[in-house]
Amino acid sequence: MAQWSPSSWTGKPALQMAEWEDKVAAAKVLEKLGKLPPLVQPAEADRLKQLLAEAGRGERFIVQGGDCAERFIDCEAERLETQIKVLLQMGTVVEHITAKPTVRIARIAGQYGKPRSKPTETVDGKEVMSFKGDNINGFEVKDRKWDPERLLLGYWHSAATLNHLRAYTANADSTAVTSVDVSSLSGLKDFASITQDARDIGAKKPGRESFEFFTAHEAMQLDFEQALTRKVGDKYYNLSAHLVWIGDRTRQVDGAHVEYFRGIANPIGVKVGPSMKNDELKELLQILNPQKEEGRVVLITRYGAGKAEELLTGHIQAVKESGIPVVWQCDPVHGNGVVASNKYKTRRVDDIMKELLEVAAVHKKLGSILGGIHLEMSGQATITECVGGTCGITEEGLTKNYETYCDPRLNYSQAVETTFKVAYEMR
Repeated sequence: MAQWSPSSWTGKPALQMAEWEDKVAAAKVLEKLGKLPPLVQPAEADRLKQLLAEAGRGERFIVQGGDCAERFIDCEAERLETQIKVLLQMGTVVEHITAKPTVRIARIAGQYGKPRSKPTETVDGKEVMSFKGDNINGFEVKDRKWDPERLLLGYWHSAATLNHLRAYTANADSTAVTSVDVSSLSGLKDFASITQDARDIGAKKPGRESFEFFTAHEAMQLDFEQALTRKVGDKYYNLSAHLVWIGDRTRQVDGAHVEYFRGIANPIGVKVGPSMKNDELKELLQILNPQKEEGRVVLITRYGAGKAEELLTGHIQAVKESGIPVVWQCDPVHGNGVVASNKYKTRRVDDIMKELLEVAAVHKKLGSILGGIHLEMSGQATITECVGGTCGITEEGLTKNYETYCDPRLNYSQAVETTFKVAYEMR
C-alpha cells in the first residue's frame, strides 16, 4: 500500500466535499486553521479508544447522540448545557439499569456539515447550492454560496462550545446527571419501574466519570480535517474531535475518505448501511485496522426497521471471517426516515425502537456484542420533529416546533423513553 500522509487523500476521488470557487481565499483559511490550537488532545483520543475497546468486549456501553447538524445560532450556554445534560443522563440511566459503565460521545463541537444527494437543489423555482451545513453555507437562499470562511466560523463555534461544556461539566451539580424527568412516560406499561429507577438515580452521588464526555462528528470536508491533523510523536491525530466517522456515502475503499482515515490514530467510526457488501466490509477493515487494534474501529449499523436480520447477519459473519476486532454500534435513526403526509421529514419512534430491538436480538443470536447506540436527539423538551413516543407527537403536531435544518431529532422525552427501553433490553 502507498505511503500515507495527511494529504495523500487528495490523489483519490472525493465525494460529498464542497468545492471552493475562490481557491486563494480557501488556501488562506486552511493555512490559518493549520496554525490554530487543536480542539482536543491526543491523550483524550487514546483514552476513548481504550473505553471503546471495553465496549467491544461487552464491558461498557456507548451512548452517543446529538444534533443531525449543529447550527451556529444554537451556540448558546443554555442550549449547550441542555444538550450535554440529556446525554449524560442517558448514560446514567443505562449504567443504573444494566450495572455496566457507559462512555458518552456527543455529536457536538464540530457536527456542522451534512452529506447531500446533489450539489444543487431547487428552492422557490430557483436552482441554488444545496445546504451542506453551517460550516459550508447558510440555510437562507441568499447565503447558499459555498464559503471557505465558514470553516473558520465552524472552528470558532466548536472551540466556544467545547470550552463552555468542559467548564460546565467540571463544575456542574450532581443533579445535572441524576435528575431524569420521566413525567411524560406515564403511558408506558413499565412506568412504575421507570419511576422507581428515576427515583433511585436521583438519590445517587455520581463520581466525576459520570460527567466525562467525548466529541465526534462526520469527517466529510477533508481539507478542514487535514488542517486540524497534527503529528504527535510518530503518529498523526485528527485533533478536531476525539472520534470521527466515515459516512455511508463516502466509505468507498478506493476513495479519499478511507485513504485519510487509514492514517490517523484516533478511534474511527464507519457507517454500515444496506448497500455494504460483506466482502467490501472485510476489505474496508483490512485497510482501516490492519494491526487488529481493539477500540480502533466502530461499525455503526443503520439499516432500517425490518432489515437487520438479513443484513446484520452477513456483516457479523464477514467481521468474524476477517479476524479484525470491531465495536458494534446501532444507529436506528438514519435508516428510518419518512416523509409525513404534510411533507415534513420525520421518523417514527416505533421504527427506531423496532430496529434497536432487532439488532440486539441478532447480536445475541450470533454471539456478537452490541456495544452501543447512536441517536440523533436533542435535550430540548419542546421540539416536534419525530412522530410517536408517549409524548404523543402526531404528523399534524410536527408543525408546532420543527427546528431542524436537516434530519429530525428525538426530543428529550423521546430520547429518555428510548434509553429506558434499550437499558431494560440490555440488562
